[in-house]
Amino acid sequence: MPHVLTAAALPVAELLRRADTWRERLAAAPHPPIQPKAALVALLFYEPSTRTRAAFEQAAVLLGYHPLVITAESSSVAKGESLQDTVRTLNAQGICAIVLRHPHAGAPWLAAQVSNAPILNAGDGAHEHPTQALLDLYTLWLHFGKPDPATRWLSGRKIAIVGDIRHSRVARSNLILLTQAGAEVWLCAPPTLQPDAPLPNAHHTHDADEAVRNADVVIALRIQTERMQQGLLPSLDAYRRDYQINPERLRLAKPTCMVMHPGPIQRGIEITDEVADGEQSLILAQVRNGVYVRAAVLEWATET
Repeated sequence: MPHVLTAAALPVAELLRRADTWRERLAAAPHPPIQPKAALVALLFYEPSTRTRAAFEQAAVLLGYHPLVITAESSSVAKGESLQDTVRTLNAQGICAIVLRHPHAGAPWLAAQVSNAPILNAGDGAHEHPTQALLDLYTLWLHFGKPDPATRWLSGRKIAIVGDIRHSRVARSNLILLTQAGAEVWLCAPPTLQPDAPLPNAHHTHDADEAVRNADVVIALRIQTERMQQGLLPSLDAYRRDYQINPERLRLAKPTCMVMHPGPIQRGIEITDEVADGEQSLILAQVRNGVYVRAAVLEWATET
């Protein structure tokens, strides 16, 4: 019964292959017959989500499980129940897995301490988002022709992640998996949105042009506009000028450079329509691949 708490502990090669099996299976039969298992997967979401929650719901159904969606507002959390007591309750009710999205870093580890069922981290504060990083890696693996996933198949590739690095769980998990595959990762943000201490195995810069120059892949991150209220961003206009991924800035990258975004996108702020919807965009591929990857991870966690 493996938990999925951090990207560093994922059996990446196996999960990439499992995800590809799901992609091929659903391409051949978009509406496959489902064999119900009379078992529940809890989706315990303490924060809003569209892509992650929907993908895990679809994954649960594909595997024959019934997804039980629980939000903080509709549960006893609103009455003061602790996370661990909620997890104990779900375990007592025979849940076979818990997918957890929580605003506090480390929450999945607390849940795992009292859970007999696997805990799948669907994002914890600014800490990690393992399945987002895995689906991003899977998207690149497909794009680059499915090289041997057990090798450092991204060696020689420059990947720039641009945006709010300080508060980004996506950036942290992506850094783990991308560097593990051999990529040269650049993290670019305004000085106030860089982490307090440099993240290991990455190039840090405040210069978006330097980060994007000769990149093979650019990953734009959502700018959380509430940071302006905290004084971390002087203005959105300044951010657009200095950090937005637009056609002009993208021309600094390699001609074959692809663009990604974990969503939700704030069009006209971190990325322009022309880039988000252009021929170099992998953004919708990321969304599609999210279902295959979550099915692979849930299958591995519940059947291993």
